[in-house]
Amino acid sequence: MELTLLGTGAPEGLPLPGCSCAVCATSLGGAARAATALLVDGVLLLDLTPGAAFAAARAGHSLGGVRQVLLSHPHDGPAVDVPVGLPQPGRVADGRELALLTGHRVRAVAMDAPGSGYEVTGPDGQRLLYLPPGGAPAGFGEGNGGRTPYELVVADVVGRPDGIARLRAVGAVGPTTDVVAVHIGHGVPRGRELTRRLAAAGARAVPDGTTLAVGAYEEVPDVPRRTLVLGGARSGKSVEAERRLESFPDVLYVATGGTRKDDAEWAERVSLHRERRPASWRTEETCDLGPLLEQDGPPLLIDCLSLWLTHVMDEVGAWDDAEWSGGGERELRRRVAALAAAVRGTRRTVVAVSNEVGSGIVPATASGRRYRDELGRLNTAFASECEHVLLVVAGLATPLRG
Repeated sequence: MELTLLGTGAPEGLPLPGCSCAVCATSLGGAARAATALLVDGVLLLDLTPGAAFAAARAGHSLGGVRQVLLSHPHDGPAVDVPVGLPQPGRVADGRELALLTGHRVRAVAMDAPGSGYEVTGPDGQRLLYLPPGGAPAGFGEGNGGRTPYELVVADVVGRPDGIARLRAVGAVGPTTDVVAVHIGHGVPRGRELTRRLAAAGARAVPDGTTLAVGAYEEVPDVPRRTLVLGGARSGKSVEAERRLESFPDVLYVATGGTRKDDAEWAERVSLHRERRPASWRTEETCDLGPLLEQDGPPLLIDCLSLWLTHVMDEVGAWDDAEWSGGGERELRRRVAALAAAVRGTRRTVVAVSNEVGSGIVPATASGRRYRDELGRLNTAFASECEHVLLVVAGLATPLRG
């Protein structure tokens, strides 16, 4: 089965007409994206968009052999002219299957937003899944195609990463599934930043007009098993860390900051973090990281190492010069080394967050300077065990490793 992506953009396309944002201003020429439309083996068209016939011609195909046109979502705006010779577009009711004379079968998958997903099975038995913009599968489980992985999934990965998480949870997306992002609009950065963000989800983007052989081996982006995200205060480091795991189910969020009684500002911070995390994630408040890293289980998001260090320095008496020189420093070094060893040996996917405090003003107190120095040493030890290290500044992530 062969799939040609006539367009890979959001329904309004990219650049968005009349928009002067930075993404639209740079999405010109080969970086522009027409509204997403898929041509399967030249006989099935998923979503009819303006200029589909010209897009097919540019990709070296014709719509002359199309026997079925299906719409995946409500098409707002002016009506799209149906090219001469094309059948009228239609929809398949959720759960129903449509059989084409060409040997293709199309089953409609229910979504949690207006629209339908389409599972297409080719005459060769290869399967692909196409999801509409802003939608994720609803009730997608046993008996609904989730028992074996699709060869190809084409979906709104950036807008609805939780949809990919649902597919992974039921086995519909596996290690060899080629996940291609579409419905790409001006709300996400383009270029290397988009590539990096998609790679964190095990997905990729391709230009308009790309033809893919469903089931052919593609080098699936390698999701780093251990990642450290560094950044200053309000730099966006926690958001970046959460993005790296939002397309995976059953994430364990490890909060090292505790609850802090009678601190309203801290309670508000914790509440904001919880609200933006996926509902399927679990939270555990602990600084005992070693056992979690040694156990098998779902991915860990540790937020953050700087609060873990504060806790450990409290325990070893690091703020008292006598206790520090009398054994506190050695104990802190031992605990940092033990944490680094646990990260080295873990089999879990781990994303950890830490503050980068060594680039600012030198603290005025000896205890502040001690904390700054020890956090630098901790970050260095942790980073040495990670395949991927990022520095986040003003919401922009720069890879330092990986």
